Amino acid sequence: MPSRHRSRQRALQILYQLDVRKLPVRDAVDNYYETLYSWESEHESGAGDAPREDDPFMEELVRGTVGHAARIDEQISSHSANWRIERMPAVDRNILRLAVYEIMERSTPPAVVIDEALELARRFAGEESIPFINGVLDSVRRQLAP
Repeated sequence: MPSRHRSRQRALQILYQLDVRKLPVRDAVDNYYETLYSWESEHESGAGDAPREDDPFMEELVRGTVGHAARIDEQISSHSANWRIERMPAVDRNILRLAVYEIMERSTPPAVVIDEALELARRFAGEESIPFINGVLDSVRRQLAP
């Protein structure tokens, strides 16, 4: 089973694909697994035709984020002054969606979720995205904190 960090990276990649290509969730997840395992068998020595190892945490993040999209986008919109969600860069939008879902629906501590989102932004988005994502998520965290 992959680490939660790796699962979040995978979930972000699938959410991005869903956002851009408008595929059904099951197709996007299956396509991701097919691509992942064909790449690993080509690039990692000894990988061969290893059986597919599912990533339940990644799948739950993807399904949950998509299933709660309207509520999540509402939260993001209400905490991102002067930014319409459809005008945000796709990577930033999906990092925010993933993190807001996890803050709203999972028991992961919000500080961990925000740190993970910022790591995703460092890897997949630009430096200018980091303070924006941090500000939106911190605002969401403050509102949703008990």
